Amino acid sequence: MEKERSKSTVDEIRERFDHDVERFSNLGTGQQTTIDAPLSLELITEAASMVNPEAENLLDIGCGAGNYTLKMLEKLPILNCTLIDLSIPMLDKAKQRVADKTDCPVNTIQGDIREVQLETSRYDIVLAGAVLHHLREVEEWEQVFSKIYKALKPGGSFWVSDLVVHDCKAITELFWKRYGNYLKELGGNDFQQKVFDYIDKEDSPRSLTFQLEMMKNVGFRYVEILHKNGSFATFGAIK
Repeated sequence: MEKERSKSTVDEIRERFDHDVERFSNLGTGQQTTIDAPLSLELITEAASMVNPEAENLLDIGCGAGNYTLKMLEKLPILNCTLIDLSIPMLDKAKQRVADKTDCPVNTIQGDIREVQLETSRYDIVLAGAVLHHLREVEEWEQVFSKIYKALKPGGSFWVSDLVVHDCKAITELFWKRYGNYLKELGGNDFQQKVFDYIDKEDSPRSLTFQLEMMKNVGFRYVEILHKNGSFATFGAIK
């Protein structure tokens, strides 16, 4: 795939999130443009708790203000939490919020998942909420999925909620039109255009099929689809 030169740089993405901490501290506002965000959050954490009920170590990639980890702690309250994000203000907020809900260690790593070094066979559960769509070339997707696979313990699980496209261009257009209508209902034409503009600038989503196949290719035993609605999907894999 040809490199998408016009996309936002890592620094530009980091700067945007540095200035958006409070909005992302509230699920109702931070995930407003994600269809079925509360349901996806519930499904991911419930699935993780069912697959790994004895989990000890959690990794939250692109943790934002900590919503996914907080929801995970509602299901499994005794977890050592590691939070990764580009944005230091986001990490500071996430650590504060998570530490208020657990007596277990809360560790933070500021950085890009493409560059962060992860310990092998360390984690029972890995969460990635609305973050992987920032990956660009196929090689980056493979590198990150392989890194996550290696970081999981045998039997550990990896759960994703994200924006997706479709392998058939006509189907992508269908669901993109429906998503546009959803955004118009939320905030009108200007709001729809604002969201579409930053997606076009920042994001490089891949299809659900692409990601499930990549999970299998890097070694995961099982892949599972928890929910899909239009241009958003919730899914995972078990090592």
